[in-house]
Amino acid sequence: MTEVHASCAGLPDKRQVAASFSRAAASYDAVAELQRRVGTQLLMRLPPALAPQRWVDLGSGTGHFTRLLGERFADGQGLAVDIAEGMLQHARSLGGAVHFIAGDAEALPLQAACVDLLFSSLALQWCGDFARVLAEAQRVLRPGGVLGFSSLCVGTLQELRDSWQTVDGFVHVNRFRHFEDYQRLCAASDLRVLSLQREAQVLHFPDLRSLTRSLKDIGAHNLNPGRPDGLTSRARIAALLAAYERYRDADGLPVTYQVVYGVLRKPH
Repeated sequence: MTEVHASCAGLPDKRQVAASFSRAAASYDAVAELQRRVGTQLLMRLPPALAPQRWVDLGSGTGHFTRLLGERFADGQGLAVDIAEGMLQHARSLGGAVHFIAGDAEALPLQAACVDLLFSSLALQWCGDFARVLAEAQRVLRPGGVLGFSSLCVGTLQELRDSWQTVDGFVHVNRFRHFEDYQRLCAASDLRVLSLQREAQVLHFPDLRSLTRSLKDIGAHNLNPGRPDGLTSRARIAALLAAYERYRDADGLPVTYQVVYGVLRKPH
């Protein structure tokens, strides 16, 4: 397994991310509505004529999109790469790829110029050095190869973040990059940007308990430096509930995700 590098710029330590997602492997698919929705959107944004001989599902998780990629590109060879061993074990039992490999997007365990498509949906937000991710993509893609990714940016979980700010000063919500950082880093890379867009996705939950449980079940609960230690008091939970209730609408308590979609190509 390649080394899992600690994050920078206030992002979570990826060793904790890997352990968290490994623990969530069994429950992940049942609550992964956002992941399914966003990954499907990313598939639709790939160049229509794409026919990779070898493709990689990077941050493959339980392998849902590994299997869809395998169906779509049945003539190609598929590789699933993830930092979470638990996710890989779960995905391996369901198939979809030829190989299931433990690895880090910032140090891919792949040879140079060996793949035609890197597909990564809602995984790269955990990487502290996105410029390095892009450099690794450029290294492993063949000329003309495509990187298609979705990620999260600032504004994600904003309702939860703002509600906690009324309660205390701790970091309760994962931090994310600004969309402008994605724009800048993609433009500065050696890959050609075919498209780079931000879109909001809003989910609704009946109550705060089901919202926070869903974050835990997909392994995306708070992993940031600066998060509070120990249990949260009943008084603080009550204050959080009161603050979040102000956002309630006809569909329930909203949770906004600001999703970044990028499609980049390595020049011939």
